Amino acid sequence: MNLEMIIMNIINYSGEARSLCMEGISYAKKGDLNRARANIEEANEKIACAHKSQTKLIQSEARGEKQDFSLLLVHAQDHLMNSIMARDMAREFIDLYEVVYDSLIAEGRRANA
Repeated sequence: MNLEMIIMNIINYSGEARSLCMEGISYAKKGDLNRARANIEEANEKIACAHKSQTKLIQSEARGEKQDFSLLLVHAQDHLMNSIMARDMAREFIDLYEVVYDSLIAEGRRANA
C-alpha cells in the first residue's frame, strides 16, 4: 500500500471514530447509555484500524525506509490523536451521564434530556 493510501486510511478511520464518539455523547445525554457505549466500542474498532495503518509507517521507518516530510501525514496524526482524546472524553461523559440518571432515578424523578 502506498504512503498516500495509508495516510488516508488513518484520516478516514480517525474521523469516523471521532464522529462516533460525539454521537455517543449525544445518546448518553438523551439517556440511551447502551447505544452510547455501543458507539464507543465501534469507535474503538475504527481507532484500532487507524493505529494499524500508523504502525505500518512506523515499522517501515524502523527498517530504514525513510519517508519525505508530509504535511498530510502530520494531519493524519493529528486526526488520530484527536479521535483517541475524543474517545477518552466520551467515556467520561457517558459515565457521568449514567451517574446523573441513576441519581435522578434514585430520587424518583424522571430524566428528561
